[in-house]
Amino acid sequence: MGIQDTPEEWRTVATATPFTGNKTSVRTDQVVMPDGTTVSRDYQVHPGSAAVLALDDTGRVIVLRQYRHPVRHRLWEIPAGLLDIPGENPLHAAQRELYEEAHVKAEDWRVLVDVFTTPGGCDEAVRVFLAQGISAADGERYEVSEEEADMELARVPLDELVRAVLAGDLHNNCLAVGVLALHAALTGDGVEALRPADAPWPARPFEA
Repeated sequence: MGIQDTPEEWRTVATATPFTGNKTSVRTDQVVMPDGTTVSRDYQVHPGSAAVLALDDTGRVIVLRQYRHPVRHRLWEIPAGLLDIPGENPLHAAQRELYEEAHVKAEDWRVLVDVFTTPGGCDEAVRVFLAQGISAADGERYEVSEEEADMELARVPLDELVRAVLAGDLHNNCLAVGVLALHAALTGDGVEALRPADAPWPARPFEA
């Protein structure tokens, strides 16, 4: 049996939600430890996200540069968005985000990697898709607002992004995990060995 994360839930004797925001909230659970003691654990409750590493025919990745206030940085990222609708198919969300943020569509979709972004303090789960067969989307561009109104768009060679991640120049979680996972796939069994786009996702079950 290979190395694998396993689901488990320790007994919670009390829970409270001291803060509820627009998209996320903060929960405080009283959790029973293996020695029988009870401790308080605070964490952010998050709906989950879908992200897209879109690779064009020349080996370039579509990236976006956006201001992120919590970290006081303008970060290079890949298209991504919240799973706003409970049970939403993450592929549909990823396709929507690619259209809205980059105004492109893709013919070939695969699951690249699934991650918990900050498991010590947030329950956010992200599915990162690999999208290939890129072409311009039909119709008018999506009207953006707020931080997205100041967004920059670029196409950067995958190898350049890998070097920048390892050099400490790029810090966005989905971008870093995505480009390193794709590099590993390309130098390993190939993208054909990746999971299909509709592969099960226990962290965020969805409807087909």
